[in-house]
Amino acid sequence: MASDKRVDVTLECTSCKRRNYITKKSKVNNRERIELKKYCKWERSHTVHKETR
Repeated sequence: MASDKRVDVTLECTSCKRRNYITKKSKVNNRERIELKKYCKWERSHTVHKETR
């Protein structure tokens, strides 16, 4: 059975506003929204992706 401590989050590109990635994060260790620098295929560069709800 899957634990509720790790949840799926969707990452949205800050420049083109498209939702490109789905990842998991720990609800216990990271309470605030995460920001990762990921590759956006529409922008063709690495941009900051923020967690959406």
